[in-house]
Amino acid sequence: MPLQRKQNSKLLWILIGGLSILVVLFFAAQWFFKKNETSVPLVDPQPASIPALEKTTKPSASSQQLVNEDVLKQPVPAQESLAKEEVSKLNDIHHQLQDQETTLKAQHADADQLIKLKEEQVKLLEAQVKQQ
Repeated sequence: MPLQRKQNSKLLWILIGGLSILVVLFFAAQWFFKKNETSVPLVDPQPASIPALEKTTKPSASSQQLVNEDVLKQPVPAQESLAKEEVSKLNDIHHQLQDQETTLKAQHADADQLIKLKEEQVKLLEAQVKQQ
């Protein structure tokens, strides 16, 4: 019996080790893919000219509407629970739009700062070229 116990305990440790390795690999893969999804390249591989950047940052007249105007014209549901649910949905949409607005404003400010830094970099490079 002692031989069988040794084999069972050895098999148990092998199973525990294998499962531990699988768990570690799973979490490492999750961390790696999450890190790649959130990372944004800081430098454009093919930088656009400054007028092209200005064109892309200005909102166009034909921009897509975020909220349908039909929502405002729909009647309020007769049941109170449905009305509360509808108000909750609209509040969620409102909060999402507010979050999106703050994100876009922050991105716009970052883009303006990057443009200023690129202009300074171009001026410095032009000065270096003139000195040489």
